[in-house]
Amino acid sequence: MSDTPATPDDQTPDFGPALAAMQAMNPDSLLHRMGIEIVEGTPDRVVGRMPVAGNTQPYGLLHGGASVVLAETLGSIGAALHAGPERIAVGLDINATHHRAARSGFVTGTATALSLGGTLASYDVVITDDQDRRVCTCRITCLVRSAAPGS
Repeated sequence: MSDTPATPDDQTPDFGPALAAMQAMNPDSLLHRMGIEIVEGTPDRVVGRMPVAGNTQPYGLLHGGASVVLAETLGSIGAALHAGPERIAVGLDINATHHRAARSGFVTGTATALSLGGTLASYDVVITDDQDRRVCTCRITCLVRSAAPGS
């Protein structure tokens, strides 16, 4: 859901270059370390996947914090795309409910915009396993603000 008017399909912006630029900003970022792959990205919807292997807790289950990292990554990317090149988005609040364990394969997160305003962007993030079972539900709110001079 967006507070901005929709553009006709033939005028839909291409967010691919903006996504690539965000990913290239810091090749040592948590996104890269966790193995997160962005599959789709617009201000209204961001989809990404992450391997369970390497992101587990001692019992071999997907770490709950890894799910939160995936959710915050997807919501923050959506908020940054909404903010545009002259502004930035920073996380204000995130919460998570863990529904079931994942032991192998990949988890996929889908961040769907709840509200895209001038100063706040909120997303609902649903994380599912390879069998499309819900693993985690998160909500993230980001502050959208002017970029610091020289950043």
